[in-house]
Amino acid sequence: MGLRATVVVCTTSFLLGCLFTHWIADALTLWKPPAADADLWTAARYYDILETMPRWAQGILGAVVSAAGATVVWSFGDAQADNIMFDGGSICLFGATLAMYVYNVLPNIIKNFDSLPPHEPDAVVPQGIRTAVLDLASNHLMCSVALTGVLALQAGRQWVERSARQDAEEVEELVDEK
Repeated sequence: MGLRATVVVCTTSFLLGCLFTHWIADALTLWKPPAADADLWTAARYYDILETMPRWAQGILGAVVSAAGATVVWSFGDAQADNIMFDGGSICLFGATLAMYVYNVLPNIIKNFDSLPPHEPDAVVPQGIRTAVLDLASNHLMCSVALTGVLALQAGRQWVERSARQDAEEVEELVDEK
């Protein structure tokens, strides 16, 4: 596995791991419909904490996203037929994830969880927060599936490259024998 593939796989895995940490909140709402108010409040408190994460941590996350995106685009620059298919698909999936996060997830967190209203344990969740929590859970799931697709495409690329090398070696051995 080359350096570029290693960077893509490692950074994508890191981002996927970051999304998996949201499972704490998302599992409470996404997989148990209808979501109970207590579960929605728990998820809302989680997103409230996430919104107040230190800016340096957000910077690290941004750097990892930048490294992953730049490396996927760099790999696409080889313009080999097998790379175009696998890296083109990776770019589409990575770009879709980035767009989903920038245009849906981040604005949702900033707008709805900047300051969570105080509530009693048995209080009914306001419709705006209920919708925001459910949307975040759905968006995180879509981003996770897309990043898993990036990993699958990169694995496919490595498999094709290894098979091509093995085929070339076999042909070379046959030519040497004759």
